[in-house]
Amino acid sequence: MLRKLLLSTTAFAVLSGAALAADLPSRTAPPVYTPPIPIFTWTGVYIGGDIGYAWGESNYISSIGFRPSTAWGSTNPDGVIGGAHVGYNFQAGPSFIGTGNFVVGVEGDVSGSNYSKTFLSAFGDSYTTKMDVAGSIRGRLGIAFDRALIYATGGVAFGGFTSQLRLQNGTGSWSNDKTAVGWTVGGGIEYAVTNNWSVRAEYRYTDYGHIDSYYGNANYNKHDTQNSVRVGFSYKFDTFAPLAPVVAKY
Repeated sequence: MLRKLLLSTTAFAVLSGAALAADLPSRTAPPVYTPPIPIFTWTGVYIGGDIGYAWGESNYISSIGFRPSTAWGSTNPDGVIGGAHVGYNFQAGPSFIGTGNFVVGVEGDVSGSNYSKTFLSAFGDSYTTKMDVAGSIRGRLGIAFDRALIYATGGVAFGGFTSQLRLQNGTGSWSNDKTAVGWTVGGGIEYAVTNNWSVRAEYRYTDYGHIDSYYGNANYNKHDTQNSVRVGFSYKFDTFAPLAPVVAKY
């Protein structure tokens, strides 16, 4: 009888201790937060630089006094062009890869160059054209294949042209600076090396329109068009970053 009483008392003590331990607050440390791997997206503000080669055509029409306008000649300026760009992309639309395939954006750029050429007319007069600075504001529309982006671009183009005329007979020379406003279209491919850095290759055709230059009683009208190929890089800022959860401490 005594033996049964001792066994019953021991079993009751063990069960009571287990229940009491279950009711005590846990002292286990909370799990360490591991942030998720960021999903790549083209969305965001970016800045970058580019360099390339430009070649084009300048066509001249002249009129002196009351004489009718006549084609005076043409030349093919070329040179190195390079500068900086800044823009914003937004990625959305039907998705093959989970984040959307269509990318729309806007980009502005400004470039310096040694783009120039001197033309010698049949009368021995020389006409020099050069473009020291150029820029554009363009829209971009592309299709993303994960980290590869194929895009088209187009918009307004600006060019700072210097025109110089030197007469063959040495009676004078003139020079003026004017800003041409035209349009530009093109396309390219861009590849994101990391979530922030990307490289690109791009082609653009630009029509700067017509520029009038006056030298004495002579008027020279010049029409400039240009082709350019460029390679460049961009850095995209992380606009949105995931927030770590708040862990309560006891």
